[in-house]
Amino acid sequence: MAWLTTTQLLFLLVLVATAWGDQFRTTQVRTELLNVCMKAKHHKEKPGPEDKLHDQCSSWKNNSCCSINTSQEAHKDISSLYRFNWNHCGKMEPACKWHFIQDTCLYECSPNLGPWIKQVDQSWRKERILDVPLCKDDCQSWWEDCHTSYTCKTNWHKGWNWTSGHNQCPTGASCHRFDFFFPTPAALCNEIWTHSYKASNYSRGSGRCIQMWFDPAQGNPNEEVAKFYAKAMSGAETHWAHPVLLGHVLLLWLLS
Repeated sequence: MAWLTTTQLLFLLVLVATAWGDQFRTTQVRTELLNVCMKAKHHKEKPGPEDKLHDQCSSWKNNSCCSINTSQEAHKDISSLYRFNWNHCGKMEPACKWHFIQDTCLYECSPNLGPWIKQVDQSWRKERILDVPLCKDDCQSWWEDCHTSYTCKTNWHKGWNWTSGHNQCPTGASCHRFDFFFPTPAALCNEIWTHSYKASNYSRGSGRCIQMWFDPAQGNPNEEVAKFYAKAMSGAETHWAHPVLLGHVLLLWLLS
């Protein structure tokens, strides 16, 4: 039997110990991406039940990052949340406004956006979402219900005239139908909020894309989606220094 030198044995033991440490840290990172609220203007510190969330926000009543008041304000034309006027180019069609209310509810209420939360240095929030994979059906219906409404901008996050206390079209901007600024459903989802969303190729119910709405009686499908992407981002299963693999290597070496 060929025995390991003391140096070789210590080296392998250090690798195994390091791997266990990496595995633990990876699991911790993955856990921190789940069931969390953004550090933003109206979000709660931690998610929890809110039995009386208003109307379209009620999908998140069992576990929510938004308060009852936030859910009520999300349904107003010019709410106290951000003073944003949906009707900046004339009256927005009710079917179109439904999607923007639902978008607001998802942003304010969902505890399942952790894998896509990024730090930002902005006066009104410390974190934002980036490239959330929104189900293609939701992007399609959003675009179909809004393409005949009017707006004057592609990026709604910035560039508005706020002198009146709410957003107005900037000087020189003309109002056109949505499909002028957003020729496809993907363009709408990807661009309107500075890539907060990314149009997914997956459909609702696939477990691979975030749904803008769901029936809470059937459970929250976005929990599964967040777990899938958090696991993929952690890379726990493909870590080169997996402790079990190194343990087998060490055993074979000792027995050789």
